[in-house]
Amino acid sequence: MEGLDAVVVGGGLAGLAAAYRLAKDGLAVILFERGDHPGSKSMTGGRLYLEPVRPYLPELWEEAPLERMVTKERITAMAEGASVTFEFTSEGLRRPQPHSWTVLRSPFDRWFGEKVAEVGGFVIPQRKVTDLLKEDGKVVGVVAEGEEIPAQVVILADGVLSPLGEKAGLRGPLDPRYAAVGFKEVIRLEQGEIEKRFGLREGEGLAHLFFGSITKGVFGGGFLYTNRESLSLGLVVGIEAFTERLPAEMPELLEDFKARPEVAPLIEGGELLEYSAHLIPEGAHRVVKRLYGDGVLLAGDAAGFALNHGITVRGMDFALASGALAAQAVKEAKERGDFSSGSLARYEELLKGSFVLKDMEAFGHTSEVLAHGRLYDRYPYFLCSLAEEFFRVGAGPKEKISRTLWRFAKDLLLDSKTWKDLWRMREL
Repeated sequence: MEGLDAVVVGGGLAGLAAAYRLAKDGLAVILFERGDHPGSKSMTGGRLYLEPVRPYLPELWEEAPLERMVTKERITAMAEGASVTFEFTSEGLRRPQPHSWTVLRSPFDRWFGEKVAEVGGFVIPQRKVTDLLKEDGKVVGVVAEGEEIPAQVVILADGVLSPLGEKAGLRGPLDPRYAAVGFKEVIRLEQGEIEKRFGLREGEGLAHLFFGSITKGVFGGGFLYTNRESLSLGLVVGIEAFTERLPAEMPELLEDFKARPEVAPLIEGGELLEYSAHLIPEGAHRVVKRLYGDGVLLAGDAAGFALNHGITVRGMDFALASGALAAQAVKEAKERGDFSSGSLARYEELLKGSFVLKDMEAFGHTSEVLAHGRLYDRYPYFLCSLAEEFFRVGAGPKEKISRTLWRFAKDLLLDSKTWKDLWRMREL
């Protein structure tokens, strides 16, 4: 292992993207993954927005094992015993090329690891990196299960907790306010049944988000993604609320969600293939002090690169782009023969020129907006009550729509908390 240009720690999307670009550019790189293979620990299922990452890894997407192109978007506000659903579809989601796809991470990451090997990178599974090698304060390699492995630079893509990022002095410990816990099931259904059940053409998919009473008034929500022959269904809850208020209720929350009349018919007759849980960054960039140091870079979840915008939930595109840009910074550092902090500052420049830091700076405070409980009880109840007034026909005379709207709006707008919430929502 002498003469290594780079060691990448972590076989998720950020680490794989970094290792792939480095190897493709001719650098000597090893990626360490503590699981049996890349993807073996991934929380199966999710959604990848392709448009942001096409420029960074353009050659990969024709053969990548993607599931379904998302052509139908749904958002459901849920109150007790009622719900309101907004659905959007457009030819613009299909053409000129699909803007996002559903993904099963385990097969996708495994395939990506194979692509790294094809271009000359080394993927070492079942090896846990426990420490960093340092000389005079500079990172000069890693320690993997007692073995010292020197390298010119180390890219840390070791997940949302990133213990090595802490050891490098690039970030602090994860604050529970800035993370969520996701619980997910993968449910098998026949391909044709999925298309029939969700009103989809062959190869097309649905992304469905849920919010409201399903999380008992705390930050979080539900999701359903259609894969080729399965559904990814689950809940995400802010970890602070989870640990303080809901730990005993979490299994019940998921079962209650699955039993809702809006959800139960969609998964009826399906076979449970997998259950998993995963930590998710929600504003975790706040614990990051720097993205680079002498001989070291931070990428993906380890850097807190993820955004929940309420309508869009993103992380995979940030991971892929940050990994690819970390590789670009390392390549340029090698050309200069300088892996110091000053040289690797180029990484932050590249991120600032990309969507990664532009979007993080524009929307980085949305987790604070979305943490307010009224978004999960007061407003879903308001929407459902208003819809019921519109659609219900009673024994007496029907109220004009304009009067109904004014009556509900007056009740909402006379509440000072509503104005405070609207002010906060300017961050969205």
